[in-house]
Amino acid sequence: MRQLSKKILISTTIVASIIVSTQTLAAKKVLLKTPIAFNSSLPALGTPIKWVAQQLPLISSGTIKMKLYEPNKLVAPFEILDAVSTGKVNSGYTTAGYWAGKMAAASLFSSIPFGPEAPEYMAWLYYGNGLKLYQEMYDNAGYKVKVLPCAIISPETSGWFKKPVNSAEDFKGLNIRFFGLGGEVLQKLGASTSLLPGGEIFSALEKGAIEATEYSQPAIDEKLGIYKVAKHNYFPGWHQQSTIFELLVNKKQWQAMSKSQQSQLSATCMASVTNSIAESEYIQFDAIIKNERERGVKMHNWDKKMLNTFKQAWLEVAAEQSKKDPMFKKVYQDLSSFRVKYAAWASRAFLPRNL
Repeated sequence: MRQLSKKILISTTIVASIIVSTQTLAAKKVLLKTPIAFNSSLPALGTPIKWVAQQLPLISSGTIKMKLYEPNKLVAPFEILDAVSTGKVNSGYTTAGYWAGKMAAASLFSSIPFGPEAPEYMAWLYYGNGLKLYQEMYDNAGYKVKVLPCAIISPETSGWFKKPVNSAEDFKGLNIRFFGLGGEVLQKLGASTSLLPGGEIFSALEKGAIEATEYSQPAIDEKLGIYKVAKHNYFPGWHQQSTIFELLVNKKQWQAMSKSQQSQLSATCMASVTNSIAESEYIQFDAIIKNERERGVKMHNWDKKMLNTFKQAWLEVAAEQSKKDPMFKKVYQDLSSFRVKYAAWASRAFLPRNL
C-alpha cells in the first residue's frame, strides 16, 4: 500500500509539473516596451520600475519582459499617456499628475495637498473605491489604457528657495516650479508656477528663469544638485504627503495577456508599492544631514499661520475644481468620505510626533 501511494504521489507530481510547464510554454510571450518619466537612476522615482523590470521575467518564468526607455529616448514624459493609449508603445511608467490638463481628477491619483500619507492612500486605493475610480477616470476620458499603481513615496520637501519666505506676501510674483494641485494653491497666493521636467530644473534655477522649485524628496533632489543654487529648504511637504506612480498598459495589450500574466504584472506592481515606500523612507536622512552639516542648506519649517494659509487656498482650489469637473468632484468626495472614517482610527492609533 505504501509503495502504491508513493507511486501515485510521484505520478501526480510529474503530471502537475508537465501541466505547469505546458502552460508556461503555451503562454504568449510579452515584451513591454516602457518609456519612463523619471531617470531610472533616481532613487524612489526611477528605481521602482527598474526593480519591476528585473522581477517580471523571474515571476513569469520568462513570459513577461520589460524594456525600459529613459526619459525622451522613445517618448517624452508628458506624452506617455497618449503614446500608450494609441498603441505607439504598449506601456509606460509615469505619474497621473502629469495629465491634470487633460483630466482634472488625475491629480487626485498622484498627490493631494494636505492629503493622505502613504498607508492611508494605499488603504483607499486597494480596499476603498480608489482603484475602481482610477480606471473609471481613464475609461470615461476615452483613453485605452489599463492603470496599475506601481510605486508610492512618502512626503516631499515643500520646496527650495533662493531667498527665505517670511510671509504669504513673498509668494506674490514668485517664479516657481511646482507640481500639480499644489501649484494651483500657490497661484492663489500670487505665484507664477510652471511644471518643468526634472532634468531642466537646475539650469532654470541657475539662469534665474525660476527663483524657487520643488521636485521631490531630499535624497532625490540632491541628485539634481538643487542644493547648489537654492539654499533654503522648507518642510513639511504640505502639497505632497505621498505620491503615487503608475504603470499604464495599452488596453489591447492588456487584453491579449493571459489571466496569469495579468495577475503576475499586477502583483509585481503591488510588490513594488511596498518596496518603493521602504526605499523612500530609508534614504532620506543621510541627504538631510549632508544638506544641513556640509552644504550650507538652511532648513525651515512652516509655522501654523503659513500652513493654514496654504490649507485655506487649497480648500478654495478643491471647491472650484469640484464645481467645474464632475469626475474630480466624484473622486474627491469619495476620498474625503473615506478620510473622515479613517480619522476615527488615525486620531487614536498613532503616537504624537512631538512626544
